[in-house]
Amino acid sequence: MEALCEVYPNAHLFALLHNKGSVSATIERMPMKTSFVQFLPRAATSYRHYLPLFPAAVRQFDLDGFDCVISSNHCVAKGVRVPPQSLHICYCHTPMRYIWVQREEYLERAGLVTRLGMRVMQGYLRRWDLRTAANPGHYIANSENVRRRIQTIYHRDADVIYPPVNTSLFDIPSSGAGYFLIVSALVPYKLVDLAVRVFTRTRQHLVIVGEGPDSPRLRAMAGPNVTFAGWQPDERLRDYYAGCAAVIFPGEEDFGMVPIEAMAAGKPVVALARGGARETVVETPEGPTGVLFDEPTPECLINALDQFKTMSFDPALLRRHALSFDREIFKRRMKEYIEQKWDAFRTDSPQASV
Repeated sequence: MEALCEVYPNAHLFALLHNKGSVSATIERMPMKTSFVQFLPRAATSYRHYLPLFPAAVRQFDLDGFDCVISSNHCVAKGVRVPPQSLHICYCHTPMRYIWVQREEYLERAGLVTRLGMRVMQGYLRRWDLRTAANPGHYIANSENVRRRIQTIYHRDADVIYPPVNTSLFDIPSSGAGYFLIVSALVPYKLVDLAVRVFTRTRQHLVIVGEGPDSPRLRAMAGPNVTFAGWQPDERLRDYYAGCAAVIFPGEEDFGMVPIEAMAAGKPVVALARGGARETVVETPEGPTGVLFDEPTPECLINALDQFKTMSFDPALLRRHALSFDREIFKRRMKEYIEQKWDAFRTDSPQASV
């Protein structure tokens, strides 16, 4: 969102809700309109409980007068009502995970009321999601992984533009190889517990940067060689990347920016061979960028770590690979794509105007 605001600084933002001060200054300065979710009790902290209301909330926005609408979708944004004379381009991070591809992982440790509620609402949300899949004129997927998911679920074609990574935040360090690193929200579907079990068993040093509701459980199962560093600002995060031997990426992500951040710092990645990691942790013509393991089991991760120790990695190669996902590349590609689609749309729809 921040990168899009830099490309289109005069745009207007529409969001289900906005907690002031929770986003960057670039986003905060934009004209913003929120939905009725903003005014519901405890919405700032408990907005997820209002998921059944999100479709109605996004449909109440009035977009008359806007010629081009860009929806950034991982839940309901693509369902916004767009006037017939307007172009709608959807940047899709994924179709709703919790009703299509990762329902059990999301609900694994949810309360009874939440699980029952989702069971009741799943059919309604799926029908609404499929019905509104026809809304955008064009889809952009954030990875080939998500492009295939859009095709399978929505039966729509999508172009791929990888999301922006701030590679300029990182440099190749002069030293460092003292520990393995995880940078992740601590929620069940990230599979951080897999890494905690493995590193507790093998007694190798693991540092975990991040916070989340799974933190107490992970801390309880961890041995003394597993360090929990909590949430860290960018400056400190850069230091953690610089000091590690490799980054562990045990879960399945739609794309996953952490492997690219690691490579921007000249560090290889040990990742589960699913989702976006298959597009970023690759064997380049000049050499490997990491090690993939096939199944989310302790044995597979241990074997991957053993393989990692027999390999060598070129930090300069890793950084060059990361730079192909840089923020400025995303901004340029998005601008070119949107302008191309707008020119074609304006030709086909003479009533559209800039």
